[in-house]
Amino acid sequence: MRRGRPGTPDPEAGSTLPFVLVCWLVAALMAFGAIAASDAFLEQQEVQSICDGAALAAANQADEAVVYAQGVGAELPLTRAAAEAAVADQLADAGVALDSWSAETTGAEVTVRCTRSVPIAFGWLFLGGEPLERTAVASARAPTIP
Repeated sequence: MRRGRPGTPDPEAGSTLPFVLVCWLVAALMAFGAIAASDAFLEQQEVQSICDGAALAAANQADEAVVYAQGVGAELPLTRAAAEAAVADQLADAGVALDSWSAETTGAEVTVRCTRSVPIAFGWLFLGGEPLERTAVASARAPTIP
C-alpha cells in the first residue's frame, strides 16, 4: 500500500539488484581467496616435504674419510661437500626443480634451505600474476647406536 499523496514516489521503493551484486562479489572474492590460500598452503607443504627428504639424505651421507680415520662415535661425521652432494642426488632422483637450495652442517647436523617460486590459483587476482615464493628449512641428525 502506498503512503502519501498520489503521484509521489514511495521512499522505500528501489532495486535490490546492486545490493545482491555486491553480496555476490564479496562471496566470490572470499571463495577465490580461500582457494588461493589453500593452494599456497599445499605448495608450502610440498616444498617442506622435498626439503625434509633432502635433509634426511644429507644426514645419512657420512664423511667416509673421517669414519675410516677416527671411527664412528655417537653420531656420523658430516661435511658440507658430502651434504651438498647428497642433497643434489636426492633432488635429481626425485625429479624436483627448486629455484635455489643450500646445505649447511655443523659436523653432526645438516640444515637444508629450499626455495621455489610457484604460481597459485587466482594469483592473477591476488598477486598481480607474479608467482609466490615458498621457502622451507629442514634439519636432520643421523645418530648412531653406541
